[in-house]
Amino acid sequence: MQRRFSNLDDVWPAGLARRLGAMIYDGFLVAAIWILITGLHVTLMRHVVGIPVEEVGTGLVQVLSLRFALLLGAFLFFAFFWVRGGMTLGMQAWRLRVQTLDGCSITLPQAMLRFAVACLSFAAFGLGYLWILFDRERRSWPDIASGTRVVVLPKQAK
Repeated sequence: MQRRFSNLDDVWPAGLARRLGAMIYDGFLVAAIWILITGLHVTLMRHVVGIPVEEVGTGLVQVLSLRFALLLGAFLFFAFFWVRGGMTLGMQAWRLRVQTLDGCSITLPQAMLRFAVACLSFAAFGLGYLWILFDRERRSWPDIASGTRVVVLPKQAK
């Protein structure tokens, strides 16, 4: 269920530097998740499937299943936070929020599309994010494709 955010007049489009800061922060969190997933995958292959130590990670099925698990783990991390409250932990640190154009939390299909286009943006040497520098509304390719936008939240009064 989508929730409507408040104080929509107090936000402004996020620039590239802030987004990169949040991406680096979230990158460390995703790396930790990937280490956990890899450890579980190796343990599963070794002890449940019964593959000898020297053969773990050598088969095509093992490689593809690990890659799929890593991709799924990253997607679940981002989708959970984006759909739930619009902010990953890195976005919270940089006071960023992803929202729909009318100021609501994004849906799961929007999160899926946003994640897929974000992967393509990185694969294109970051061009999808450099697009922010040329777009009048500071939108990246994931923003444009998913009908969302990333905004900066004002500092909270003490």
